[in-house]
Amino acid sequence: MATEAVTPNPELNALFEKLMDPFDPSEIKWRVTHTTRDGSRGAVIAFADPRAYSDRLNQIFTPSGWTRTYEVNTVSPITRMKKDKLIPTGKVLVTCTVTIAGLGTHADNGEEWADEENAMTSAQAQAFKRACTCFGLGRYLYNFTEMWVPLNQHRQPLHFPTLPQWALPKSIAMAGNSNAGAAPRATEMQRGPIDQKVTAKIEAFRRILGQPIYGEILWRIARAKRPNAIPNAQLQSEVSDAMERAARGIRKAHSLSEEIGDTQFVSVLDHLNVRSMETIPNLDTLKRLVMALEEFAARQAA
Repeated sequence: MATEAVTPNPELNALFEKLMDPFDPSEIKWRVTHTTRDGSRGAVIAFADPRAYSDRLNQIFTPSGWTRTYEVNTVSPITRMKKDKLIPTGKVLVTCTVTIAGLGTHADNGEEWADEENAMTSAQAQAFKRACTCFGLGRYLYNFTEMWVPLNQHRQPLHFPTLPQWALPKSIAMAGNSNAGAAPRATEMQRGPIDQKVTAKIEAFRRILGQPIYGEILWRIARAKRPNAIPNAQLQSEVSDAMERAARGIRKAHSLSEEIGDTQFVSVLDHLNVRSMETIPNLDTLKRLVMALEEFAARQAA
């Protein structure tokens, strides 16, 4: 029996292209996630304010062409460590549902510690942006690799990274570079000397992290599918450092699983649709897993 061919929908494709187009550089902000021990350099990640997301939706669909709703829940009491002190707190959990006329509905979650300033706003923003990425809006921001910049005495960036060509709106990219249609690159992958010992070290992380996370880090940072394809020693070091951080998350998850017991551990895995520790699909899920396990451990300790 012949399979019916799917008829392309140029109108829908055009809408999705508009959604996936990167934000204007003025909308991009940078946040320091961690620093060197002496505080002279810091790793930064790119993000956009929720207003950039809603502005894009208003521009494409008009304010009446899309809606969002929030469902808020709280979890308490929870005890957590903050500034070397145990404090009683809770979690704010938000589910945001975004509906776009003609395109459908997507929902996703956000969370924040209740004792953090503007906890509700942060959780809502996180949920809203995650729901938007299901339509392709802002998804490109997940393709940024970790970038390091010099910091001032207040541990604030002295300057921010230059946005790569693939992270610019098409109108700007085409105007600034006649080769803007080339395949996107997160960084310029220059060939250089590599350290075989580091290659072996990176290869050893596959067993610890599982193939999904292992492959995600390789591709995000070095655009490589194998450790021996990483083009230079600098990228080798960045990949190795990222894998070590992920491995600490895996080890922490194992430690917490022993603390809370098999029954609770399996329930957390089921909630996140994770079959086993070897098949955690990505770094974001690993982060959610550790946070969920910490919540269970804190409840038992309370």
